[in-house]
Amino acid sequence: VVAETGSNLSVGQRQLICIGRALLRQSRVIVMDEATANVDLATDTLIQATIQEAFTTETVLTIAHRLDTILHCDRVVVLEKGVVVECDAPASLMAQPTSRFYGFAHEAGVLTGLLEW
Repeated sequence: VVAETGSNLSVGQRQLICIGRALLRQSRVIVMDEATANVDLATDTLIQATIQEAFTTETVLTIAHRLDTILHCDRVVVLEKGVVVECDAPASLMAQPTSRFYGFAHEAGVLTGLLEW
């Protein structure tokens, strides 16, 4: 039984409910602010696949620190102190070893996955 305020749900469960609502709402713009930060890797992978499949004509703005969450995106915007310092496709940024995004990917150990995109 779910409490009226959802207080007995984990943060990850609440995030899944919000994603489910976004799927049902059919909004033209969807904002995903760290939407999978509190779920396990298998659930995150399933959510990413669902987002790619379900939101083909919508604009999805994904705010994330986990780079594997944004590998499928059309564009990546890198902010530094609130200022846009890079904006391009992940593959384009990965072709530039001096880019900040390349550096983040290197630090996170996801260079191989990014280069495949």
